[in-house]
Amino acid sequence: MSSKRDYYEVLGVSRSDSRDEIKSAYRQLAVKYHPDRNPGDAEAEGRFKEAAEAYAVLSDVDKRAQYDRFGHTGIGEQPFGGFDANIFGDFADILGNLFGFDSIFGGGRKRTGPERGSDLRIGTTLSFEEMARGVERELSVTREESCASCQGSGHAPGARPESCRACGGRGQVRASQGFFTMVRTCPQCGGAGQVVSNPCPTCHGNGRVKKHKRLTVSIPAGIEDGTRLRVVGEGEGGVRGGPPGDLYVVVRVKPHETLARDGANLHLEQEVSAFVAALGTELEVKGLDGAERVRVPAGTQPGDAAVLRGKGLPHLRRGGHGDLIVHFKVVVPRKLSAKQREVLETLIAGDQRPNLLRKVRGLVEGNG
Repeated sequence: MSSKRDYYEVLGVSRSDSRDEIKSAYRQLAVKYHPDRNPGDAEAEGRFKEAAEAYAVLSDVDKRAQYDRFGHTGIGEQPFGGFDANIFGDFADILGNLFGFDSIFGGGRKRTGPERGSDLRIGTTLSFEEMARGVERELSVTREESCASCQGSGHAPGARPESCRACGGRGQVRASQGFFTMVRTCPQCGGAGQVVSNPCPTCHGNGRVKKHKRLTVSIPAGIEDGTRLRVVGEGEGGVRGGPPGDLYVVVRVKPHETLARDGANLHLEQEVSAFVAALGTELEVKGLDGAERVRVPAGTQPGDAAVLRGKGLPHLRRGGHGDLIVHFKVVVPRKLSAKQREVLETLIAGDQRPNLLRKVRGLVEGNG
C-alpha cells in the first residue's frame, strides 16, 4: 500500500481540480498507455492500470473524500469495488470508442439489421451567368448500390447464412487486458454474427455493387457560392436492405470580371472624368443583361452611386430581383490638350460666355 504513488500525481492533477478536469487527465493517459497502442510493453500496461485505478477513486465523491483524509489506507485493497453506474458510464465514454471497442465490461449489439447507406458529396462549378439564370447540370456519380440479385443480403439465391464460428454468432469477441474485460466487434463477421458461406455471384457476398449513374440536378437561379444541394436517396446503397444515403452537390460560382455580388444586389465601379462629373451626363454601362443607361448628375462626387432597380440577381427564395448599384470613380486627367487647358483657364478667369459650358463638355468628351 505504501509503495503506491499518490493518485493525484498519477493523473497529473491537483487536489483542487474538478471531476471534469480529472476525467480529462485520465482520458489522455488512457489513450497514451492503452495496451493496443503499446503491444508487449509491460511498463505502458502498468501505467494504464495505475491511471485507471487512480481515476476510479478520484472520480467517486465518497472514495475521493476517504482518500483525501486517510490516503491509500482509507481506500482498502479493492479500489474498484462498489462502482456505481456513473463510473462505469465514464469508462465507457472514455474508452468505449477507442481502438475499435464497442463497449467495456460487456454490452454492445450485433449489427444484423438494415443499415442506411453513406451520404456522397460531389462538386460542380457554374459561370456567373449560369448562376444568374439557373441551370440543369448533368452529373456523373460512382456509388455502391444494393445488389438486385440478392436484394442486398450477399447470399446466393436459396442459400442461408451461417453462424460465425469466431464469435459464436454473438457479433462480438472478448479480450482481457489486465483487470479489464473488453468487447470488440468480431473481425470475422463485422458484427453481424453471421457469415456468407455461399455468396451471391453478382456481388460476391458484399450485398452491394459499384455502378456509375448520370443524374440531372436543377440548380436554382441566384444560388450562393458554396451552397450544398441535397438530392434525397442518391447516395450509397444501404446495407442488408437498408435505405440509401443522400447525395450532396456543392455548387461553386466563378466570380464576374466587373460585377461584385452582395446577396441579390450587384455592384459595378464606373470611371468618369472629373469634367463629366462636374457637368453631368448619361453613360452606358454593362450590366448582367447587357447595356444599361445610367445618369451621372452634375456635381457628382467620388464615391457617389446610382441605383438601377431590379437590374441585379433574382432573389433565391422570393420573387423579384435585386439592384445594380453603379459606383462612380471620379478620375482627374493627368494631361490636358492645349485646347482643354485654354478653356479651363478661361473658365477659371471668370469668362461667362454662353457657349463656354458646351465647349467644355465637347472637349472633355472628345468632340471639341
